[in-house]
Amino acid sequence: MPRRKDIWRCGLLTLPVGEVLAGELAQAPVHWLPEEPAFAFLADPFPWRGRDHLHIFAERYDYATRHGTIDILTLDEGFRVADRRPCLREDWHLSYPQVFDADGSTWMLPEAYRSGGLHLYRMDKGPVDWVREVEIRLDCVPVDATPLWHDGRWWLFYSPAVSKVTKLGHLHVAWAEQLTGPWYPHPGNPVRIDRASARPGGTALVMGGRIMLPVQDCTRTYGGAIRPLWIDRLDEAEFAASAGEALDLPASAGIYRDGMHTLSTGGGVTLIDVKYIDRSLVGLWLDVRRTLGRSFA
Repeated sequence: MPRRKDIWRCGLLTLPVGEVLAGELAQAPVHWLPEEPAFAFLADPFPWRGRDHLHIFAERYDYATRHGTIDILTLDEGFRVADRRPCLREDWHLSYPQVFDADGSTWMLPEAYRSGGLHLYRMDKGPVDWVREVEIRLDCVPVDATPLWHDGRWWLFYSPAVSKVTKLGHLHVAWAEQLTGPWYPHPGNPVRIDRASARPGGTALVMGGRIMLPVQDCTRTYGGAIRPLWIDRLDEAEFAASAGEALDLPASAGIYRDGMHTLSTGGGVTLIDVKYIDRSLVGLWLDVRRTLGRSFA
């Protein structure tokens, strides 16, 4: 029974991603979202700007239930939380909720590997109303699948949920002419095997003619750091990339200095999340109580 608990906290920066990657993160001012109750957290933040407000979509997780759901947080002009609501819940765990506009609609692509697949959702009547549109079929069940429109087609970067080794250290790619598919796995999969720079961790962008995919460094711990993966060659037959240096944590992170596993951008802001590892006996007792509750249910 694991004793350690990763506790995450989300932060917002007004710096462009380029400046973050250039080393400005360590001393940058960060608007930190409020901390959650004990042994609960918000993680995997992704921004989306609606007509009037900036919204953050994030995974909400509570160790008492071990079931992730997606919340939407609406920010005011001072980047304070003006409203917060649940916006997506399924029978399976959800996380990594990327929200983006394409083809005249707004889409959400959350990580849902415990469902046995990957589901694309379309916004219906507003940002708390989502319709499951299609299942994206790939060469494996993916984790942290990250889309990018580039060079006239959609690309998807993801890690296979086959084992702990593949989830933390393998990178796969697929492509499609339409967002809803069909999707074609890259013949070179896994295109990268490296625990320090393979699992996606945020918004993929084209910067200076190169694709930049934030990836997690999991050599020391899951989500131990974020580094850029610079993709120099990407087509239906080939893939070539090199990893940059791991980003420093913000000085204002406080006790949350054990890792960072999301770097996302949109709506004029950059978002991160950072973690500390709780190793207390209280966390262990939470697991014992939950196990005993299942035993007597």
